Amino acid sequence: MTHGVTSHTAQVNGQTIPYDRAGDGPPVLLLHGFPQTRAMWRRILPDLARDHTVIAADLRGYGASSKPDGVHNYTFREMANDQRALLRTLGFDRFHLVGHDRGARTAHRLALDTPGAVLSLTLMDIVPTHLLLDDLSKEVATAYYHWFFLAQPAPFPETMIAADPDHYYERCLTSWGGAAITDFDADALARYRASWRDPATIAAMCNDYRAAIELDFADDAADLGQTLACPALVLYGADGLMARAYDVPATWAPRLSDLRAAALPGGHFFPDLHPAETARALTDFLATAA
Repeated sequence: MTHGVTSHTAQVNGQTIPYDRAGDGPPVLLLHGFPQTRAMWRRILPDLARDHTVIAADLRGYGASSKPDGVHNYTFREMANDQRALLRTLGFDRFHLVGHDRGARTAHRLALDTPGAVLSLTLMDIVPTHLLLDDLSKEVATAYYHWFFLAQPAPFPETMIAADPDHYYERCLTSWGGAAITDFDADALARYRASWRDPATIAAMCNDYRAAIELDFADDAADLGQTLACPALVLYGADGLMARAYDVPATWAPRLSDLRAAALPGGHFFPDLHPAETARALTDFLATAA
């Protein structure tokens, strides 16, 4: 990769976690979502690296990370423990935290479990996990059916997806905001495809969604009264399902006491499709959250 980005692999929390690193300054950790890899940040990372040490890591089960067996290994808490251990290994006890989709849910859990480690928190295009599952509308259930399809017992969803993983996951990319597959960066898309064609990745991503329903929901229920005090930014796609179904900032207001929010162009995958606008929103926020 260019712009001074170097790629590495760390052994942390019993897992192999690959990551890209660039820049110098206060640390920022970037966490991707489903069904992607850390490649989603490739056009955002250089802008952030002008003033920060930027780490973009694969979540466990995704990309080139290790893929342990068992639903219990894919809770947001376990994913968060990986990333917290990675940053500590790199010498950063406190850092800015940015997540999209599953990465945002991991980031929220990391902040809940270790609030002292988080300098600021940015959550992209999600509402709280507990809220989504506990107060599910038919519109959200229809559009986000994958939460319940992927959570079905193995090997049903794995077998169905493996018949044509490109078709299945590309439909995910294009159906949550009206994008065409050609709108995605060709290099990032090639990296996504290489990851999701691996049967172990397919199984891991299913286990991620199984864990959300079987385990994460209870973890979040136990923390419903917890409010995070760090500076927080909620970004969401102006044309995405979350913006149509929810007042996204209002869903986070009881949980984030220092909250800023903004709608960005596009749907769910605005970091891929509108990287310049996303980078600008992040750099502006990080400048105030330092």
